[in-house]
Amino acid sequence: MISTINHLRLDTLIDTSVSLLAAFVLGGLIGYERQFRQRTAGLRTNVLVSVGAALFVDMAATLSGHEGAVHVVAYVVSGIGFLGAGVIMREEGNVRGLNTAATLWGSAAIGACAGADLLIEATLGTLFVLAANILLRPVANQINRQPTDTMDVEATNAVYVITAKQHQKLTMQKLVHLLQTSSYPTREIDVHAFGEADVEIEAVLNSTSVDAVRLDTLVSELSQLDYVHQAFWSASTSD
Repeated sequence: MISTINHLRLDTLIDTSVSLLAAFVLGGLIGYERQFRQRTAGLRTNVLVSVGAALFVDMAATLSGHEGAVHVVAYVVSGIGFLGAGVIMREEGNVRGLNTAATLWGSAAIGACAGADLLIEATLGTLFVLAANILLRPVANQINRQPTDTMDVEATNAVYVITAKQHQKLTMQKLVHLLQTSSYPTREIDVHAFGEADVEIEAVLNSTSVDAVRLDTLVSELSQLDYVHQAFWSASTSD
């Protein structure tokens, strides 16, 4: 109890209060934008990350000085990576949550700055994180709406063929042959159940850029086979 009282210093308490308040407010600004867009990590998550980072850094600075604070910041940087990984999801070949994870990373950095009494740096960091999430959004949407030559896009390309189970082997051989003839070797081939009597053959191509016209022709040739129910190809830029 006496030891606790000895550690109670008005100047450090005020300093800690200012740091935590700054982390709370600045983290809240970022979290509000995330909550408004109904993201996985919203208002409370970003505030907790920012305040937690500030508290750790402030505590280290109080107990061990500048050198201790630097060490704690290193742990914050590594630890926030696990939290960010938890909000990243992969669904049907698409990766979601990368922007949310990056925002959490920014909140932790802002909290660490607040804990280290770098309030101007923390404020600037908040403005830049908000600018990335708000001002760059219409720019990114505009770029995504632009028509792009498939040859210029690095993506994971796959050809899909749906056929009856009894024709699986024959269809797979034909698919591989046509892809090799078109100079598109496969990276992997998977077979999935498609209903009770059919299967879906998925051939992932090695090439990250393709000629859309050539693949359209290949798919059309596959579709004309009597034992093929459906054939198509798709490109995913999520990786």
